[in-house]
Amino acid sequence: MNEPAPHSPDAMPSDAPHEGAAVVPQAAAGASRALWRQPWFWLTLASGLALASSFFLWQKVSGMAEQLARQSAEATAQSIEARTLARQALDQARDAASRQAVLEARLAEVSLQRSQIEELLQTLSRSRDENLIVDIEAAIRLGQQQAELTGSPQPLLAQLKSAEQRLARVAQPRLAPLQRALARDIDRIRSANLPDTPALLVKLDELVRLVDEIPLAADPPPRSQGRAPADAPPLRAEDPLWQRWLARVWQPFQGLVRVSRIPQPEAALLSPEQGFFLRENLKLRIINARLGLLARQHAAARADLAAAADLINRYFDPASKKTQLAATLLQQIQSQMRSAELPRVDETLAALAAAAGATR
Repeated sequence: MNEPAPHSPDAMPSDAPHEGAAVVPQAAAGASRALWRQPWFWLTLASGLALASSFFLWQKVSGMAEQLARQSAEATAQSIEARTLARQALDQARDAASRQAVLEARLAEVSLQRSQIEELLQTLSRSRDENLIVDIEAAIRLGQQQAELTGSPQPLLAQLKSAEQRLARVAQPRLAPLQRALARDIDRIRSANLPDTPALLVKLDELVRLVDEIPLAADPPPRSQGRAPADAPPLRAEDPLWQRWLARVWQPFQGLVRVSRIPQPEAALLSPEQGFFLRENLKLRIINARLGLLARQHAAARADLAAAADLINRYFDPASKKTQLAATLLQQIQSQMRSAELPRVDETLAALAAAAGATR
């Protein structure tokens, strides 16, 4: 490197002070221009800049490292927390799964118990309905037998009403046809014109008692006490004595001969013994009709009453009031026995059979 030669003070002219002042700035400017032209300057400058840049870069990297370290620590903590939460969630999921399995098992058990209870209730309901139907059928048949024995529809009607009330309390839809059948049979029995059997029995007993009092057509008419026969002339105080005497003599002989009109020729041929047996036969006919009425054999009872009416019309005196009373009483009994058939409850029995088949 070429360095400028130093200027000694002796070389500089003493008489030129202003020129020396001008030479110094020029030398400094030249020295600075020479400094900029040196490589080591630029190398030093580059090294300083690189060092400064490295320092700033190192600080930035250090900050980034610290930030990364913090983020890594935070991420690690979050990861640990996430693992803890995941482990807790997994434990909760397992617990929930186990609880769900237990609940499903209990639900299945409850469903099974419910199905068993429903089946048991249905069985009990069917058994109850079946027992109810059997009880109602037995009660109705018993009421029907009592009605046939007594001749009154009241026992049967009472059993039908009781069955209707029991069905109304149960309120089973499948027993609705049975309820309708019961209602129809009750209406039919209520509207039926049934006779009063006890009153009929009383009339038959009175008719049996009256048989001994009605006269036969062949019997002589009873003589009235205290008065002369109808064919004898009445006696008066102003009649002649001979006429009154003749009437007294003739009076005992008036009953020996009697002329009367008999509608049935065979009635005149009855002897007193035959009349007794005729009355007994008539009583037997009436008693048989009474037994037929009690046994609900109306056809046989009506046949016996018809035979009794024929005997009365053929062999007994129709002009007698007793005979007319007996004939009238017999006609009343016959007219009441024509409608003495007790209505049957076949519709109710059929509905009971159908309901019993449905409950099995």
